[in-house]
Amino acid sequence: MFLNFLDALRSAGIPASMKEHLTLLEALQHEVIERRPEDFYYLSRSVYVKDEGLLDRFDQVFAKVFKGIETSFASAQAEIPAEWLKAVAERYLSPEEMEQIKSLGSWDEIMETLKQRLAEQQGRHEGGNKWVGTRGTSPYGNSGYNPEGVRIGGESKEKRAIKVWDQREFRNLDNTRELGTRNIKIALRRLRRFAREGAADELDLDATIEGTARQGWLDIQMRPERHNAVKLLLFLDVGGSMDPWVKLCEELFSAATAEFKNMEFYYFHNCPYEGVWKDNRRRFAERTPTWDVLHKFGHDYKLVFVGDASMSPYEITHPGGSVEHFNEEAGAVWLQRLTNTYPAAVWLNPIPQEQWGYSQSIRIVRELMNDRMYPLTLAGLDEAMRELTRKR
Repeated sequence: MFLNFLDALRSAGIPASMKEHLTLLEALQHEVIERRPEDFYYLSRSVYVKDEGLLDRFDQVFAKVFKGIETSFASAQAEIPAEWLKAVAERYLSPEEMEQIKSLGSWDEIMETLKQRLAEQQGRHEGGNKWVGTRGTSPYGNSGYNPEGVRIGGESKEKRAIKVWDQREFRNLDNTRELGTRNIKIALRRLRRFAREGAADELDLDATIEGTARQGWLDIQMRPERHNAVKLLLFLDVGGSMDPWVKLCEELFSAATAEFKNMEFYYFHNCPYEGVWKDNRRRFAERTPTWDVLHKFGHDYKLVFVGDASMSPYEITHPGGSVEHFNEEAGAVWLQRLTNTYPAAVWLNPIPQEQWGYSQSIRIVRELMNDRMYPLTLAGLDEAMRELTRKR
């Protein structure tokens, strides 16, 4: 049962196992949900999807397998498992409502009528009792009322529709897409490790209740607020070939600033050398020696480079290779010093991964990072966060 659903999920790249499939069937057997398509959707999603980045993909597979109608009238179909319709009707409709449905004909006739209405209708319709639209008494549409109604789009009002076809709620959560600030925050949360720090200015309710019961009078207990205890050191490549990625880097910087209390950042160009900076307007006048960074921040910091690693290979491998100044030591030397000081280190590259093989400099940086280079997509950032959480 539902094996075609399982196959479709796997084909779409959702790692659905047979164990999860059997869990779903067991839940259905024990009737943990009502016999409604919406409940089945939420149950199956909770069983199969373990990664937020796959939610939108699951919605697409569910709609395809169970042949839901898109909100656009142009490509409408109305094929619903007959047992779902009957189960819903028998469980939720009164005898009078059942008679009203029978007066329209069989379930097949109801669905066929919907198809015909969609084919005949031109434009939006509101009110009335025939056309597919809103706020009417036709069996088809949304925001109206009819006991055997099929809701297409919109928001449920009466909670009585036989089947719901809605727009996908997680359209921008796809781990193959490039990142926005919201998605970046979701991925960065894998790196969170909470600890209580600072002044005791938050009420500890459990300790207050326990202390009051033990002492016999009100014993208020306070505690420090919980903060993300992870320490992050962010190195951002700026200028030149990174200009097309400015918006993406701004979103990453904004998300990281919101997620991490203990975060330090520095800018570099192409490859880190003996100096980095915090203000791009004064990048030549106010530089911070890289040695100072290495000595100031402890080994427990997580190091994240963000850059396209696209440059002349000599900028990495040779002294004097920098295009901005004469560097006495090669960029590779400084990269190795940084990664040796901060073992938990990754490089995030905004260039699509399938293009990395065409660049010699990307191959060199990737090798220096011990293959810890990840694409700046939701999936790539997720893998990078997993790498940073490994014990070393």
